[in-house]
Amino acid sequence: QVQLVESGGGLVQAGDSLRLSCAASGRTISRDAMGWFRLAPGKEREFVAAISRNGGNTYYADSVKGRFTISRDNAKMYLEMNSLKPEDTAVYYCAAKGTYYITDYFTGSHDYDYWGQGTQVTVSS
Repeated sequence: QVQLVESGGGLVQAGDSLRLSCAASGRTISRDAMGWFRLAPGKEREFVAAISRNGGNTYYADSVKGRFTISRDNAKMYLEMNSLKPEDTAVYYCAAKGTYYITDYFTGSHDYDYWGQGTQVTVSS
């Protein structure tokens, strides 16, 4: 079993950048495809970005494409967020899914097996 802990959230102004991290403990995440999701007040949990086990395949929600970059190694996953907008305000969660295939990535929250506790990102206008 793997435990996930997010960090790096905070309060920033529109146009600023943040880098979120997701640290794994219990075991490495080398066997997992990984993803970022977010939950804003009054909204449903939303897919943000996903990355395959080998890091070679990534996928982004249209709302963040070109502004956010997902990356990883076998111990951590990252989300570099640039040109932040007020609508990016949310609690951001990282998630892991064990998979045999090193190139697979997943965009549905129901696909994932493990979740972190979330980190708050607030973007003021």
